[in-house]
Amino acid sequence: MDLNTITAVSHPQTRSELPVWTPGDAWLAGGTWLFSEPQIHLTRLIDLADLKWPALTITDSHLSIAATCTISQLDAFTCPPDWLAAPLISQCCRAFLASFKIWKTATVGGNLCMSLPAGPMISLTSALDGICTIWKAGGGEQRMPVADFVIGNQRNRLSPGDLLRQIDIPLPALKRRSAFRQISLAPVGRSAALLIGSLDGNGALKLTVTASTVRPIQISFPGPTDASTLRTAISEEIPDDLYHTDIHGKPLWRKHMTLRLAEEIRAELLGATPS
Repeated sequence: MDLNTITAVSHPQTRSELPVWTPGDAWLAGGTWLFSEPQIHLTRLIDLADLKWPALTITDSHLSIAATCTISQLDAFTCPPDWLAAPLISQCCRAFLASFKIWKTATVGGNLCMSLPAGPMISLTSALDGICTIWKAGGGEQRMPVADFVIGNQRNRLSPGDLLRQIDIPLPALKRRSAFRQISLAPVGRSAALLIGSLDGNGALKLTVTASTVRPIQISFPGPTDASTLRTAISEEIPDDLYHTDIHGKPLWRKHMTLRLAEEIRAELLGATPS
């Protein structure tokens, strides 16, 4: 899609070169959504490519994922053998309703900033306790959990001119056992429910619910839990008005599938028979 209202494209190479944000500006990373439909309110694109952020970096404490890391780069990443949760990366990448061409262009940060309920990078990074680093428009940085960054359907905590810089995944989260469940109405349709469970070495269970809800919901249990306790916790933590509704699934069905998939995850991680 040609964006014929654009009159300027900026190519900053450092943070200090980022232009002052004005109405009509937009960050350009992958651009897979930006160029998919008319953007008549935009007049300038600020291209992030020349910032040349390393896509993926392992430190002593975390895996750092640049906001400009593409889905194909993330999927191709070779994880250390003790990262028991590593299969989640491939599983969430394949939850995209996207071609290989989109994979090579779409970015992790773009998926978070779109803040769609079915955004699988939101599912992945929130389930792994990801922390967003945001460059504030007025200077300085702000850090917050991914689970708090997305606040609703296409709503997040970015203010005008703020820029998502990276997402840091703590190494202990990558070393937890995990279980993944996803369902769509159509065989290759958008996720209607995507749930991830994890179990740490002390037996603490964490459940992350996405796609069926308008924002990520996390429910934690200090130790092994039974089916009834799990079901009660989901009912208490996710009121009916938080279930998403669109052509990919109605709220009542999404709620039913959330409860069903959550029980499958509990049973898999705890070695129990699903109730």
